[in-house]
Amino acid sequence: MISVSMCMIVKNEQEILKRCLDSYAGTYDELIIVDTGSSDNTKAIASEYTDKIYDFTWINDFSAARNFAFSKASCEYIFSADADEELDITNNLALRNLKKILLPEIDIVQMYYVNASDYNSVYNARRELRPKLFKRLRPFVWISPIHETVRLTPVVFDSDIEIMHKPVCTHNKRDFATYFNAFEKGVHLENYVVTMLCKELFISGETEDFLAFRNIFENILVNENRSDDIMKEINCILAKIYQLSGEKDNFFKITLKAVADNPCAEMCLILGSYYIDAGDYEEAVLWLYNAACETECILDAASGGRKPLFLLGKCYEKLAESTDNPDMHQQFLNMSQDYYSQAEKWKLPEE
Repeated sequence: MISVSMCMIVKNEQEILKRCLDSYAGTYDELIIVDTGSSDNTKAIASEYTDKIYDFTWINDFSAARNFAFSKASCEYIFSADADEELDITNNLALRNLKKILLPEIDIVQMYYVNASDYNSVYNARRELRPKLFKRLRPFVWISPIHETVRLTPVVFDSDIEIMHKPVCTHNKRDFATYFNAFEKGVHLENYVVTMLCKELFISGETEDFLAFRNIFENILVNENRSDDIMKEINCILAKIYQLSGEKDNFFKITLKAVADNPCAEMCLILGSYYIDAGDYEEAVLWLYNAACETECILDAASGGRKPLFLLGKCYEKLAESTDNPDMHQQFLNMSQDYYSQAEKWKLPEE
């Protein structure tokens, strides 16, 4: 049986830490908790479960904090947990059993993260695989009977274990502050991090958040020679910024180029919402239908589902109000109710 160090970074988690630790009982052999500046009873609660509690001065860098936590581990494997997670009885048992049968060549075990949608700020699937269990010391092995080389790619096992992600609030403001800090320091963000920023803005950003990031998107990200796929994501955010700031010229420069070649659902949704604001519901219907039925999402799954479907319901409701034709009035109302119903039933995809 392998031994497991469970490592956590926490701050002001008194409401949920006990729930998390109780649910993981029996799955780990060592518990490492790194506190990044709690002002509540988080550390007192943690002390009921472990004496391996460490302070780490927060420097706006989650990787630094997790690396510090991992450095304190002493077991064969490290399990990375967050305070807003919960493991039910079935999956607790599955994790215990995994410890008994895990093959020694496995470097990383992925588990399903099941996302609660109440405070979703970045996720596009209800259930998605995430790396959670890591070999602490990874040996290097020669492979291939001829032209031998050292295996550099880790051996990853996708398990069936499900971890419930149950946050009690959104963390987008905290995340946005961390992004700002990185840009202020001149840190170059990897493409996947830029994608995560775009997702978090599009899914949960408010007007003030979009406008606050304007300089970063206009003068930093667009000049970094990013890939075409990343530029499509960046342009979605710029289009939203220009829409919110009422800059029509810049707005249509971005959106018209985007829809001329393989448009994404997000850009069609932005155009649809623009025409709703302009009171042109027939034009809005065209773009919203494209968002819901004819295009693929790149940032926000709801941009190709719940969001345009709800707005289509709103548009047909407005069109019903504007016609004097009784038959058209009823037809528009029926369509409105149908789209509202589809929007209400829409859920995040499984993966």
